[in-house]
Amino acid sequence: MSLPLLPSADLPVGFAYPPEFLHILTLGVRTLDPWAILGGEELKSRASGMSGRFPDRILVPFARRIDNDDVACWDIGKGAGTISVIHDFATPGWEQREEFDEFNDWLRRAIEDLIEYEYDSGVLPWP
Repeated sequence: MSLPLLPSADLPVGFAYPPEFLHILTLGVRTLDPWAILGGEELKSRASGMSGRFPDRILVPFARRIDNDDVACWDIGKGAGTISVIHDFATPGWEQREEFDEFNDWLRRAIEDLIEYEYDSGVLPWP
C-alpha cells in the first residue's frame, strides 16, 4: 500500500477504510487526473483543516481535485460508505458538491472525470 493513511486513532469511531479503497491503493493507483489520492502529511493537514472549517460534519478525506478545491470524503454523518465531494474553503452550508452511495460509485465518476480531463486539459487531442 505504502501510502500513509490516517491512523485508526484519528478516524471516527467505527470507521474503517473500505476494502475497495484499500484494493485501489494496493494496485498502485494514486492519481486519476484530475483526482489525486491523499496520503501522509497532506492527508493529515487536509483532515485537520476540514474539521475546523466544517465543524458540524464528520468527514474523512481521501482524494482531492488538482484543478480546484474539491475533496472527496467519507461523510460519516450521512451513513456508512456515503461519499461527499466537498468544495473545501467554501462557506459552511455551501460546500456540498456531489454525493455518492459508496466508493465504487465515486470511482466510476473519477474515471469519467479522467477521460474528460484528458481532452479538456490538452493531454490528448480532441478526436
